[in-house]
Amino acid sequence: MGKIIGIGNALVDILARLTHDELLDEMGLTKGGMTLIDAAQQSRLQACMEGLPVEQATGGSAGNTILALAHLGDEVGFVGKIGDDALGRFYAECFREAGIDARLTRCSLPTGVANTFISPDGERTFGTCLGAAASLQPADITPQLFQDVELAHIEGYLVQNHELMEAICRTALETDTMLSLDLASYNVVAADLAYFRHLVQDYIDIVFANEEEACAFTGKDDPLEALRQMASMKCLAVVKLGSKGASVRLGEEEAVVEARKMPVVDTTAAGDFFAGGFLHALLKGASLQDCLSAGTLLAGHIIGVVGTRLPDETWKKITTP
Repeated sequence: MGKIIGIGNALVDILARLTHDELLDEMGLTKGGMTLIDAAQQSRLQACMEGLPVEQATGGSAGNTILALAHLGDEVGFVGKIGDDALGRFYAECFREAGIDARLTRCSLPTGVANTFISPDGERTFGTCLGAAASLQPADITPQLFQDVELAHIEGYLVQNHELMEAICRTALETDTMLSLDLASYNVVAADLAYFRHLVQDYIDIVFANEEEACAFTGKDDPLEALRQMASMKCLAVVKLGSKGASVRLGEEEAVVEARKMPVVDTTAAGDFFAGGFLHALLKGASLQDCLSAGTLLAGHIIGVVGTRLPDETWKKITTP
């Protein structure tokens, strides 16, 4: 199994648990979505969060997937940008401790923050101030980053920078590196649908989506119909069905698994950890059914904790044959 790298927004999650969802409306955030905010909005969000219990963890969609793969014992790396500040040092140290080959460039902007609001039902809503993460540019993407890499995993949030995405995809193509893409958020997909479809049709080998993202991407109301249309674009398509499990299709082969029945504390990173489990199994030659099972196993565990840190004993249980 070759090396896997993630390319994405290096963010620190500031996680706040809500007692009611009215606060989301007050902050102008769409429940379950990701809203980009500027520095002024970040200050207002911080004021709204005063008095709420908060926790801090590494975040970013691709970074979460790579973190999961690192704990599964895979050789992994990550490409992103952080600020020369306390949050940047926190991010870099967490990845170093996890054994991730983190290619983190520092810049004068503050490290990006994903303000993560956890509703009473476990749903998470993001107000994201990208900061340094948004300064990742095409010039930062070189063939050397893909040396000895089998697969590069990209988060859909990067699609807002078309030139960067083209640089990533073309460099992967030139170096015979497989590409997987997580569509990231239904509102991001809907806002740039034509470009997402171009990426999947022309570059992507594996695409991950949840129900809302898959339906936004295809225009279908039924997630299984959406799955089949995505797979018709000559890629391996995966649709996560939440409490109903997950589905996958490659060519004419299709599989579905049920979700693991686990208590929901926080859905943050559930899809990202699912992708980590799925990719880990896939690159080891597992069947599509077993890949889905591996993904749902990790997703089932991560929704039981706040943030992206599973206890060491849980990882030991997961990785013990």
